[in-house]
Amino acid sequence: MQPEIRKIVTFDEEVLIEGYRKAERAWRMFAVAAVVTNPWAGRFVEDLRPEILAYGPILGQELTDRMIALAGSGEAIEAYGKAAVVGLDGEVEHASGLIHTLHFGNIFRQAVDAKSYLSFTNTRGPANTPIMVPLMDKNDAGRRSHYLTLQFAIPDAPRADEIVVVLGGATSGRPHHRIGDRYQDLKDLGHDVDNPASV
Repeated sequence: MQPEIRKIVTFDEEVLIEGYRKAERAWRMFAVAAVVTNPWAGRFVEDLRPEILAYGPILGQELTDRMIALAGSGEAIEAYGKAAVVGLDGEVEHASGLIHTLHFGNIFRQAVDAKSYLSFTNTRGPANTPIMVPLMDKNDAGRRSHYLTLQFAIPDAPRADEIVVVLGGATSGRPHHRIGDRYQDLKDLGHDVDNPASV
């Protein structure tokens, strides 16, 4: 059982000036999206597992390979996330099914040697729906400089019977980051961040 991929779309953005100030290095965010025929569209299917188990590893590997090629290496990716948008003849459960599985996400996590979970969105909409990919530091969930949202759209996808499956990444956090991290907030509240029992 193979996913029917209509097309693969790459998004790549480099911000050179942010907040009227030149970035020390380009702020780069990128994503790879697979536009896939929804095997469950237009009907209620009780057991989604056969397709999930078959599609997950294939989509995970294809998108991960392309993400690593864009970045140059897994090490170069500092923040990461995933998303899926299901067309109008599908359920949000269908979008969730293709990205919320170890058979999909762990391929990316292992390729970038990550410790954090993959942040995500799963939504439903017509073609040209904004695809929002929330990103976070791959190793440190409290590092706010890497709380990012990558946004793009595909004019002809998803069709009503399709799902757009996406991996996203960034090679750095926001330029000129200055709001502090979660740990600073905890210190401000009197917690000993080096002692987990106090948090």
